[in-house]
Amino acid sequence: MAATSPPEKPPKRFSNLRVLWSFVRPHRWTLLTAFVLTAITTGTTLATPMATKGILDGLADDSPLARSIWILVGLLAIGSVVGWIRLIMLGRLAEQIVLDARVGMVERLLHVPIGGLGRRSPGELVTRVTSDTLLLREAASSTALEFFGAVVMVVGSLALMASLDWVLLLVMFVTIVVIAGVIGLVMRPLAAAQREAQAAIGRLGGVLEGAMRAIRTVKASRAERWESDRILDEARESFRQRMRAVRIEALTWTLTGVGFQGAILAILGVGAWRVSLGELTVSGLVAFLLYAFLIVDPMTQLSQSVSLLQSGLAAASRIREIHELPVEDTRAVPARSLAPVTGGASPVLAFHDVHARYGPGAPRALNGVRLDIARRGHTAIVGPSGAGKTTMFSLMLRFLEAENGVISLDGVPLDQYVLADLRERIVYVEQDTPLVSGTLRQNLLYTHPDTDEEALWAVLRDVRLDDRVRTLEQGLDTPLDGSVISGGERQRIALARALVGEPEILLLDEATAQLDGLTETAIHDAVERVAARGAVITIAHRLSTVVDADQILVMEDGLCRATGTHDELLVTDDLYRDLVAALRIATITQDREKEDSAVTG
Repeated sequence: MAATSPPEKPPKRFSNLRVLWSFVRPHRWTLLTAFVLTAITTGTTLATPMATKGILDGLADDSPLARSIWILVGLLAIGSVVGWIRLIMLGRLAEQIVLDARVGMVERLLHVPIGGLGRRSPGELVTRVTSDTLLLREAASSTALEFFGAVVMVVGSLALMASLDWVLLLVMFVTIVVIAGVIGLVMRPLAAAQREAQAAIGRLGGVLEGAMRAIRTVKASRAERWESDRILDEARESFRQRMRAVRIEALTWTLTGVGFQGAILAILGVGAWRVSLGELTVSGLVAFLLYAFLIVDPMTQLSQSVSLLQSGLAAASRIREIHELPVEDTRAVPARSLAPVTGGASPVLAFHDVHARYGPGAPRALNGVRLDIARRGHTAIVGPSGAGKTTMFSLMLRFLEAENGVISLDGVPLDQYVLADLRERIVYVEQDTPLVSGTLRQNLLYTHPDTDEEALWAVLRDVRLDDRVRTLEQGLDTPLDGSVISGGERQRIALARALVGEPEILLLDEATAQLDGLTETAIHDAVERVAARGAVITIAHRLSTVVDADQILVMEDGLCRATGTHDELLVTDDLYRDLVAALRIATITQDREKEDSAVTG
């Protein structure tokens, strides 16, 4: 039997329309109500020329005008009140769509696996959450209603024109067909221009975010002009694409205006001829002209709606990319095949022939690692760059999944733990020690919000930061920013945050790199206290960290080539001796730099 081919994916345009509809669908009843209100306001506008015709006919027949005048006043009042309600409803709907889009994107982004974002920069992602959602708002709310209102106005006007004079209707109909053809021709190039402009804005955000994050390096390297050129190149590209869209829109609107002006002149000429033949009354011609003028704005709105829709579809395409990103599986896992083993002699973590890589086709980061991590004590991981040290941390926290082999916690494979439970037991302090936006208290309570203030001061005391915090005017409620907190203090706050929950397993990506000697000693004391009751695993970049470790793992080319204490490895492993020499030099250099920094102030 011949293999069946997979179903074809729908065109991106329809996928983007589905994204638009996904944000509108929860509010479809509100949108339906807005459609009804739009139909009412459009109906009052459509009735106005006929009421005007009644007044003109009354003047010609010397009939009473009060009824026709009151009808006009009533139409104006009803149209104004309903229009006011419609605008309020539409404004709320638009803002709700923006909020829903941002909620969905933020929740998705924060649950994407590490590395799942590919090469997208944080600045570009911020642009998608901020700028693209505003474009989506117009396309998903007001554009649909404006389009609907314009269609109702055009169809209604044409129907009433037909009741007045079919010859003039034919003139108007030909004009509308020509204009619709022009709009159809410009949709594709307009969409391309809008899409490229938004992409350039996203890249601009990414480059700007990177430059501002490394502003000290930029200034120290005298690279302001180079960075400025990179950022402004994207700004100019966005400008070029926007101008391309503007020229297309301007040409469309100009041709639309010229077409309608020509239609009005033709209606005047043909209408006058029809009046002279007695086929049409003067009041009928006036009413027909009023309907012709009523059609001008809706047709312009249709062309503008097409432009806004293309911008919205471009934004929807970028939002769809975010919604298609994979997310971590935080659901409950199947029943465990093994019971946890928590005896004192059993390892807390174990790698069994683990292979890993960061993507299909990428080189392997680990090549069959086999090792055990003691339930208590301090384990240091050393090795040259690219040896697999950081990869091991990523695997322990399931930021990355092993390609082959098994990693177990208490003898149970990691994939049999719920992610939240796993990450509650394994606490991680990054090398760059990022702090979250907010106050010092909010940072310390980040993972354990119910911790009392006494415990917060205890962990600050453990990292020798309590005296510094007491000197701050707002104490624990001090907002954290670069002007208040130094690099070394940031590291200590990050470590204190990790110590709040009394971690069972503590992963440190060298948390003492920027600390002075006295503070480093305090950090070591805190680490030793954790190691006395749990496991501390450190990626070591300083000699003091290596010497004090209970167990040292030497990594090379994705393999654990040696295990032992400092004294044992000095005797048995050449690579370790070379690494220790390099660490000794690096430590001396860092200490001298700190002394120079302290002297120069």
